[in-house]
Amino acid sequence: MAADVAALVERCRQGDDLAWERLVRSCQGRVYALAYHYLGGVEQARDLTQEVFVRVYQQLGTYKGDGFMAWLLRITRNLCIDQMRRQRARPPAEDLVAEDNEWALPDTAPDPEQSWLRDGKKRLVYDALRRLNGPSREMILLKEIQGLQLKEIAEMLGVPIGTVKSRSNRARVELARQVIAIDPSYANQAES
Repeated sequence: MAADVAALVERCRQGDDLAWERLVRSCQGRVYALAYHYLGGVEQARDLTQEVFVRVYQQLGTYKGDGFMAWLLRITRNLCIDQMRRQRARPPAEDLVAEDNEWALPDTAPDPEQSWLRDGKKRLVYDALRRLNGPSREMILLKEIQGLQLKEIAEMLGVPIGTVKSRSNRARVELARQVIAIDPSYANQAES
């Protein structure tokens, strides 16, 4: 996949619009998932995903050609952190009640997030992940969920690789503790 992405990026740099569309389609799920885990809202994650790809398109000329996915996820992480800072500085105003439309047809398609959350084990891990402190959650997201290499994470966070290793180990232990705190029946499984 990395070779495919590298070829797509090179074609995008040459102005191939179809390559850009394929690149976005192949990467948007990972960007959305990371944004969703940082921001916690479907609409916020969708908006930020669009913002990420606008930024990537604008900065594609500055990409140096080493680890596109790490570069893309670094942009995503930075924009998520900026968004969270803006939210803390300016809390949202009260929501306005939208008028109910009697004639609106219900959407019968399953919501992807709801389908995912219905699966019990995944929901358990998701709930445990939400309970982790920021650095531990970030480490699990980047290493375990997004699959970045330790070196890529170290570069992204600007810390030594040894620090990434120790944070990663602590984060996994803390995640396991949170899973057991939510559902003690997993304590027996951890011992075997």
